[in-house]
Amino acid sequence: MRPSAEKGKIALVLLVSIVTFFVNNNVITPDIMESRNIITAREMVYDGHWIIPTMNGELRLEKPPLPTWLAAVAEIVSPDNIALQRGMAGLAAVLLVFYFYYFAKHILKIEPLIPTLLLCTCYNVILMGRTASWDIYCHAFMLAGIYHLSRALLSPPRAWRHFIAAGIFTGLSILSKGPVSLYALFLPFLISFGLFYHPSTKKKGFAVITFIIVALVVGAWWYAYVYLFQDNALTAVVKKESGSWIDHNVRPWWYYWKFFLEAGVWSFLLLTAIFLPLFNRLRRSSRQWLFTLCWMLLSLVLLSLLPEKKSRYLLPLIIPATYLMGSLVTWWRESLRYRSSVPRADKWWFRINTLLIAATVVILPLATWKFFFVPGYIPLWALIAFTVFVILIVVYLIYVMVNLRPMGLLGSVTILFLAAECLVMPTLKNIINNPEMKSISETREIKALDGVPFYHIDNVPLRIELVYAAHRNISPICIDSIDSKLPCVLLTHKPIDKTLTEKSLGKIEATLIDKYDDNRRPKTSRRYSDEFIYYATLLNVKADTATIINEENINMIEP
Repeated sequence: MRPSAEKGKIALVLLVSIVTFFVNNNVITPDIMESRNIITAREMVYDGHWIIPTMNGELRLEKPPLPTWLAAVAEIVSPDNIALQRGMAGLAAVLLVFYFYYFAKHILKIEPLIPTLLLCTCYNVILMGRTASWDIYCHAFMLAGIYHLSRALLSPPRAWRHFIAAGIFTGLSILSKGPVSLYALFLPFLISFGLFYHPSTKKKGFAVITFIIVALVVGAWWYAYVYLFQDNALTAVVKKESGSWIDHNVRPWWYYWKFFLEAGVWSFLLLTAIFLPLFNRLRRSSRQWLFTLCWMLLSLVLLSLLPEKKSRYLLPLIIPATYLMGSLVTWWRESLRYRSSVPRADKWWFRINTLLIAATVVILPLATWKFFFVPGYIPLWALIAFTVFVILIVVYLIYVMVNLRPMGLLGSVTILFLAAECLVMPTLKNIINNPEMKSISETREIKALDGVPFYHIDNVPLRIELVYAAHRNISPICIDSIDSKLPCVLLTHKPIDKTLTEKSLGKIEATLIDKYDDNRRPKTSRRYSDEFIYYATLLNVKADTATIINEENINMIEP
């Protein structure tokens, strides 16, 4: 391949990655996972808890700190900037994409651009690359480790740089989310790679041991440090986390049967890539197909064996699944140009895939009219322009379907995704987020509350999102000892006169600051919950008589 052509592909991958993971990444309100990570990062920066992390003032040892360190760096550079926080995760996603590209090129020996574009348009990958949590980091570092280990095992004995790089990246993965990616991505890869590539370790024994030692040193030093200085806390966390895998979010073993849906628009293509080669002797004996299929299925089985199951846990499975789809599209690109010799089944399955995607795309103008234009989120000209754009895409997809152009299918979907991320994402803010949100973050602007501690009643769980929004610790407190903490702000789900006893009210002066609603989703959503609604009340030492000031008197507290 000419160097200019390779550089062009790299530039295209970089452009797609930038749009996919960075453009308009601040639209969605942070979720619980992001809130936990960013709160911990803030306490690293402002309280100095870099090695022994805390969250809301309490030890936070459930997750290793590498992603949180990166979030803390973002906090130092630009405080309270959710776009930059998510941008750090986006950088990890870019790392994942490029190592994915080079694994396809150097190990699988297939056209790397095809599976890479498929990866950048998979729902699960897009979501995790735009979320400031842990998942994208551990799997990105692990894929980098897998690439270097593969290069080392398939190279002559003196591939030390690949062995050491593999150890470093594997260790960084462990330092990002413990053994999660070792189990879900590395172990099924190692078994599949051994079965179908038969790598030789002759004269590489010491290098392999070095790889393992480097991985353990890089990945386990933090655990060793915490064990030395917080052994009881670490033991309790290990017990808690291992218990969570057994009795938290427990699902039946077949829960992941619809794993293919995590590929989003490519769901049917993934099913086609799994089953269509079974009917062709040449392809079902292909090492690339057997290896990636085995890797994907082993990952699926291992994840299914765990009692705790969540859809985002399927991210590592998407990596071999996308290689599987990439191999099929590569085959189509090379074979469909010779229509007379290609199996009829391939023609029909390509056309069915294209038709299904075209049918999905064609309903987008109707959905845009109902959810964007009717509520007044976009003007008429934007609806017309989008409809014309979609019609052009659909017409081209029909042309692609008739003329058997697999690269046209891939290009059309990629362009559609890029357009959605650039133009549609900003308007989603008014639909996905709660337009009536009255966040407790407003308390940060009230000067009278500077330095005043915030509390919540200890037997009523606090949503951690409130700590993120308030940008301060909100500690639990026994309601009977509230008078010993004055002055303070108390968060309650009910008005203060329905929360405290008359005896307690007789000892304090209570001033209602406001009623806050931090629901991320609108009231029409099934995720809307009273758990996010709080009354914030300033409690102070009683002067002469206890007073409860109602909402209409809130102006007594000046910002």
